[in-house]
Amino acid sequence: MSLKINNMHHSHPKQQVQKPLLKTANFNEYLVNEINNKHLKISKHAHERLNQRHITISEDDWSLIENKVVEASQMGIKDSLVLVNEAALIINTQNKMVITAMDREEAKTQIFTNINGTIIMD
Repeated sequence: MSLKINNMHHSHPKQQVQKPLLKTANFNEYLVNEINNKHLKISKHAHERLNQRHITISEDDWSLIENKVVEASQMGIKDSLVLVNEAALIINTQNKMVITAMDREEAKTQIFTNINGTIIMD
């Protein structure tokens, strides 16, 4: 009798305990990576606008923008107007998504709606 109890006790509980711990660890790792992920995504629309308007933003400037977008998101800003030397960008800070882009000259004549924050990078 003790052999059956020992076999049942040792085989099943270890397998059941280890699997949920691995899943939890993987989920926690995924969550931390997503929170710390600063990289911006560029929507198809914004990508087209950047190309059409011949707007180029250096990798260093993108990195600075990404950092500021994270800060803005932590402050509760959802949609932000980001002004850099070359362009005006509308960025959804929660999704880290560039929604649209225009050059600074074009931006002078625009009225921006549905934003609740501005980041000036000049």
